[in-house]
Amino acid sequence: MFQESDLDQLKEKGISKELVEKQIADFKRGYDFVNLVSAATPDNGLKVLDEADAEALVHLFEVEMQSRTAVKFVPASGAASRMFKALFEFLEKIKSGIPAAELLSDKGFNSPWNFFNSIRKFAFYPQLKTILEEAGFSLEDLLLEEKYDVILEYFLTPKGLNYGNLPKGLLLFHSYPEGGRLALEEHFLEGWHYASSENGIVKMHFTVSPEHQELFRIEFDRLIKKYEALSGMKFVVESSIQKPSTDTIAVDLENNPFRNADGSLLFRPAGHGALIENLNELEEDIIFIKNIDNIAPDHLRNDTYYFKKVLGGLLIQLQSQIFEYLELLDEANLMDDDLEAMRDFAGKELTQYIGNEWDSMIRMEKIDLLYTLFNRPIRVCGMVKNEGEPGGGPFLVEKDGQVTLQIVEGSQIDMSNAKQVEILKQSTHFNPVDLVCGVRDFQDEKFDLAEFVDPETGFISIKSKDGRDLKAQELPGLWNGAMADWITIFVEVPITTFSPVKTINDLLRPQHQ
Repeated sequence: MFQESDLDQLKEKGISKELVEKQIADFKRGYDFVNLVSAATPDNGLKVLDEADAEALVHLFEVEMQSRTAVKFVPASGAASRMFKALFEFLEKIKSGIPAAELLSDKGFNSPWNFFNSIRKFAFYPQLKTILEEAGFSLEDLLLEEKYDVILEYFLTPKGLNYGNLPKGLLLFHSYPEGGRLALEEHFLEGWHYASSENGIVKMHFTVSPEHQELFRIEFDRLIKKYEALSGMKFVVESSIQKPSTDTIAVDLENNPFRNADGSLLFRPAGHGALIENLNELEEDIIFIKNIDNIAPDHLRNDTYYFKKVLGGLLIQLQSQIFEYLELLDEANLMDDDLEAMRDFAGKELTQYIGNEWDSMIRMEKIDLLYTLFNRPIRVCGMVKNEGEPGGGPFLVEKDGQVTLQIVEGSQIDMSNAKQVEILKQSTHFNPVDLVCGVRDFQDEKFDLAEFVDPETGFISIKSKDGRDLKAQELPGLWNGAMADWITIFVEVPITTFSPVKTINDLLRPQHQ
């Protein structure tokens, strides 16, 4: 199957032949759908905190962070080209001779018509206007003359702003009297307000693509100077790339390795699940995870700050109790009542119910079971009420006789199974990627996060290259299978903490204006 040149290619990427053979076997076998037991809803795996409890957790967080370290982890790699899909398609059709009037008949929210009609509301409008003027054009005249192709070429391509080829972090998202702010800059503000540690350090880590590293570094340097002067704190900002060794091989529709025109093997980035390796290199006590495009402007930011502290406080509270139990279990110096209290805590607080098998276990078996149950990384996940936005949802899932809380994407569910579809319909909340994580154990050693990945939860999709169809494989998603064996807590947070930008016109929504 593999030639000598293939083995050299594998060695260069840091990928073993055995791993590639396993990936090809996974293509042939496919991935099983998850087995939903029920949706995680209030009083069934989803915590809903009252005001007093939330206030207490914020206070706990603020006190505890005086002696702990934190880092804000932001997946920010990849170009934002999907944001501009409708505009790229519009530009191609204009170039092919289709009249603009025909193309602008759709006046829906995400339509090109809405983009051009509302263009003055975007934070990048002054820059676009200036760059067109430098090229000898008037943006207002171009709009009147319906020369939309010229506008888009200077907006999307290297001819002008090049937004179609930049990552989301380097796009202007919000307008302020002093000027526009990049999505990246809004994360600096957030880091200042909830991810600072006991020694006045704000630490952030961004995953970026290799081709954008230098652009990010320029902005990091500028923003570090700006926000250190504003906050009086020290900003430590690091970045990493998705490792080439996490790429997965592509195959043709007969599951044979897909080869490029030059005969080399085609590898593809394995999705955000590969970032578990980047996350595994962080050692701080508290890790906040949030997507690059989920940021709110100043007038809506207080809810975000507040509920990040709520989630952090809950993590600290639960982790403290878990560590206390683990110390008792480690010493094996505990009473039967202690074991019962731990079993009760696991069910009520962690949604880890231990069934009737408990009664037939001997004492040492109970200790081993509880130790395994508690001695894992922990994540507290904010969940918002489902108002039609895309995103994975919180569910109780059964696998190998064990029921756990998991974030599940639609592609993981068997839509031909009526019972599974009915459970999906009962879901009331979804995942906005709002996680606070603890990756150190009760002896203050860092967990190896690779040990808590479920390798059987990957994704296979059909793509194409050079006009040929291929099958691509993604690793278990970062907050799906890559964290499948973590202790998982779901908490309701308000929709005001969720402001995603999936298309360019999302920046026209009230929360971004």
